[in-house]
Amino acid sequence: MILTYLPEHAESARTALDLAERESAHLGYTCNTLYAEVIDLAWVKALAEREDLAEKIDAFVARFGRLQDHIGEKLLPAFAILLGEQPKSLLDVLGYAESMGWVEDAEAFIGARKLRNLLVHEYMSESELFHAALIAAKPATEMLFRIVAATMAEATMRGVLTPESKQR
Repeated sequence: MILTYLPEHAESARTALDLAERESAHLGYTCNTLYAEVIDLAWVKALAEREDLAEKIDAFVARFGRLQDHIGEKLLPAFAILLGEQPKSLLDVLGYAESMGWVEDAEAFIGARKLRNLLVHEYMSESELFHAALIAAKPATEMLFRIVAATMAEATMRGVLTPESKQR
């Protein structure tokens, strides 16, 4: 028998992937409803008076940050360990994930972390900066979805996903 992964780490990888898929679905919903709006500078400036828009932004930023944190802190490390790597830092994890094709561009992932900080801290103070961050967040969100899809493809290809794990 040829091992394509370390079986003792499979459950942890499946759990991380399952959570990433659920977080992706929630972020996808919020992203679709948010970006259905015409997001221009006037829309951003209206956030101060429109609680419904501010609430939509809060949901998007929270879900974006949660998925990004989960990918960097749980999903990618779990898959690296599953395949016998022992990454010590986020940069190690991203470098390995990039070499495996799960992450297209490690620098873009780091850039998305900086973008998240702008989304959290600038939306009440600097409209122009927040607008630019919000526009940049859509492709960053799509990047996160591609990372989850790539790890799902890896799990499927290696046989990590069992019929029982798919039914959860």
